[in-house]
Amino acid sequence: MIAIIDYQMGNLRSVQKGFQKVGHDAVVTDDASVLAAASKVVLPGVGAFRDAMQALESRELVGPIREAIDSGKPFLGICLGLQLLFEVSFEGGEYRGLGIFPGKVVRFEVAPERKVPHMGWNQLLFPHEAPIFQGLPATPFCYFVHSYYVVPEDPGIIAAETEYGPRFCSAVWRDNVYATQFHPEKSQANGLRILKNFAELA
Repeated sequence: MIAIIDYQMGNLRSVQKGFQKVGHDAVVTDDASVLAAASKVVLPGVGAFRDAMQALESRELVGPIREAIDSGKPFLGICLGLQLLFEVSFEGGEYRGLGIFPGKVVRFEVAPERKVPHMGWNQLLFPHEAPIFQGLPATPFCYFVHSYYVVPEDPGIIAAETEYGPRFCSAVWRDNVYATQFHPEKSQANGLRILKNFAELA
């Protein structure tokens, strides 16, 4: 069973429907016991970093998230769910994240002709191929909506990069933890392939 963490911030139903389209059931839940019993866990998210951390803390989900990751089961963060995995975000101040990965979340500083948020289709560039990206085109297009991006301290966890002015980290992978800045559930065939690959990880 795939568990999608419900903390009232994210496209929960669209992520759930994405998994269903590729033949895998997923349940939306904020129940720690369901997360513990799940074979895979997904942390989606849309909105402000501070609000998301407060929501996770108020629902007592921080501990279950760490336990899911520590257990070794496949874990997928999506959009804000990627950013929350890092130590600190500078979105509207300075706020602590889950601290799974060393690094920070910063705002785009781009030329005036580029708009922030970065919104729409853009390409992924792979420094190395993570298992969830198997079977994709060499430089696939996926759908983004964000004003902030992650800067990992360890470049070895970067699983995809994207160019928007400077090249930025658009996905990470370490051991059982995967996370994407883009939205697989909005990325049509490429995104569905990523969800299918994640759902079928051993």
